[in-house]
Amino acid sequence: MNFATWITVAALSVMPSLAVGEIVNVKAERSVAETMDALEAAVNEAGATIFARVDHAGGAASAGMELAPEELLIFGNPQLGTPAMQADPLAGLHLPLQVLVYQDDAGQVWLAYEDPAATLSELQGISDDAPYLAKMSGALENLTKRAAGN
Repeated sequence: MNFATWITVAALSVMPSLAVGEIVNVKAERSVAETMDALEAAVNEAGATIFARVDHAGGAASAGMELAPEELLIFGNPQLGTPAMQADPLAGLHLPLQVLVYQDDAGQVWLAYEDPAATLSELQGISDDAPYLAKMSGALENLTKRAAGN
């Protein structure tokens, strides 16, 4: 067993497992770029901070590879995220919030995100009824529905 494999096995044996949260998909009525523009506008209007907009398809193209249109928006609000990280620093693995806008094999565009209430409540320091979880989940639901054009 090489050193990197040994470190990986050792780390996995002592780390608590973190469940992957529930993925929420919202059907969109526009292209990936138009949907992402609408999402970015909705996030700005809500007063959240946008940290990055990642064009996965553009990255693939720069490597000479193909990928259907797919973009990721990373954004957050310290008033919601900070209490979660105060309760359990591992919340920082899931924050800031992220929404993926992608086109599936059939050409349908979707917005997808992990439900923070499902993801973060798996952490030891975060209570299932923490008020910021409902606020984060509600914000993601509202922002994605708005961006979807439904």
